This record gives sequence, structure tokens and C-alpha cells, in this order.
Amino acid sequence: MTLKVSHLLTNDMVLLDLENDSREGVIKEMVSFLKQRKKSIKEKDLYERLIQREELGSTAIGEGFAIPHCKVKSVRELSILLGISRKGVDFRSQDNKRSHVFFLVVSPPDNPSVNLQALAAIAHLIRKSKHLVKKIIKAKNINEVLTVIQDEEESLNE
Repeated sequence: MTLKVSHLLTNDMVLLDLENDSREGVIKEMVSFLKQRKKSIKEKDLYERLIQREELGSTAIGEGFAIPHCKVKSVRELSILLGISRKGVDFRSQDNKRSHVFFLVVSPPDNPSVNLQALAAIAHLIRKSKHLVKKIIKAKNINEVLTVIQDEEESLNE
């Protein structure tokens, strides 16, 4: 069975309105939001790991999406956080478009397959869904965001 983004994402892991407009600011804001929900996370360590990953190459994959991700020891299980920036952020995307939808993926280093499965599920959803960014940005609340993602995934299986 293939992992589905809609099964990995919970309503307490959606950040509707990112306030920062820089790559580092967005990462810091998402890490802080994640720390509030997952107390075991070492905020400074996670932030530094994500920035290191961005320095290797931007995780902005174009079409308004970015998937910042890393493995970190202070995490016991896969965590996925969805952040939304209606104004968009320059995340150094190859298509030079601003990123509006961020899937932050953090996983423990001792289970690399779950990390890859989550990244693959997100990438599949993004690649196959038309107008996903617009639909997510238009969503007025967290339930609408989650419904958009679930509906898009269901339409991919038809």
C-alpha cells in the first residue's frame, strides 16, 4: 500500500498563514510551530539541519511548492507539517516562482524508508495534481486544506 499525504497530515500540523517572507524565516517559523506540538524536538538542531539541507540545494521543487526535509535524532517518528504562505516566499526555486505551500518532513535517521515514502507521496501528489497550490491557498481553514488534499489524492486513484 502506498502512503497517502492525507493519512500523514493531521489538522494540528497545518500552519495556515506563514508570516515570514524569507527562506530562513519560514523554516524558523515552521520549526517553532513543530516544537510546540512535538516537545522532544531540539529546535536549534532541527533548524540548523534544515538550513544545511537547503544549502546543498533548494528544496523548492517549483510550481509554488517546497519540501524542506531532514533526518534528526531528536525525532522519534515521522512528522509532516504543512505551511501556507499566501504572499509566497523566494525559496530559490528552479522555476524562479515564489513558494506558497511547504511540506516540512522530519524523520528519525534510523528509519530512512519512511522518510523516502513520505517524500515520494508528497512529490506524487504535487506532480499529478493540477492547480493544487491555488486550491490550498483558497482554502479558508484547516479542514478545507485537508479536504483539498484528500480529494486530490482520491481523484488520482480514479
